[in-house]
Amino acid sequence: MVKTKEKPPKDPALSAKRAGPTGQAKIEKKKDFKINTEEMAQAGLHFGHRTSRIHPKMMPYLYGVRNTVHIIDLEKTKEKFEEALKFIRQLISENKILLMVGTKIQVKELVKEMSIECGLPYVNERWLGGTFTNFGIIKKRIEYFKDLEKKKAGGELEKYTKKERANIDEELRDLETKFGGIKNLEKLPDAIFVLDMKKENLAVKEARMEGIKVIGIADTNVDPTFADYPIPANDDAISSVKYILEKAKEAILKAKPKK
Repeated sequence: MVKTKEKPPKDPALSAKRAGPTGQAKIEKKKDFKINTEEMAQAGLHFGHRTSRIHPKMMPYLYGVRNTVHIIDLEKTKEKFEEALKFIRQLISENKILLMVGTKIQVKELVKEMSIECGLPYVNERWLGGTFTNFGIIKKRIEYFKDLEKKKAGGELEKYTKKERANIDEELRDLETKFGGIKNLEKLPDAIFVLDMKKENLAVKEARMEGIKVIGIADTNVDPTFADYPIPANDDAISSVKYILEKAKEAILKAKPKK
């Protein structure tokens, strides 16, 4: 009987080295965004809405039901979230524009903080109808707002009476609320990231009309096909939204071209 030599166990690192850059990339790819289902479960991404509120097109993303509440399959969330993050990474690395949209009370500040840190435009107050479909008009309002700010900073408003200046200050506050997050938006964005596809349905609708890509958190009560990159997850719990934003922020900051 001829004895055959046992093959030593493969060293993944050595295999990758032999395979060249492609082999190495396959190993690194797994570590890309460091998303794991346990962390997602702790953040509550898997809790959907009551079974009576299900949108039929969310059925493929469901794991089951617990106490009349639909449970989202986190393996599928992970898969779709990674797809969205890859798209975001590519977008940012190509110096394209991503607009953040989140107007719910519990996420307003999160959206603003993340957007400022990442240098992104954002909308965290009520979405103004026509922001995309009538961008020319919106842009004129933004120019007026910036001009008024410039005049105030330069002391040009001192010639007005106290009452007139108070009225102008009030107008500036109103313009800041409406346009503060998009005042440096010179053209339509290449994509929007929507934190609640149901609440921000007008933003999603306008984006689709203008050919703007949509990344959106898709809870069990929405149609995920309205997003190019849906992320099946809980859009109500602050912990869930925060987890998603943190991962997106990491991807954005790593992808930003070095100056």
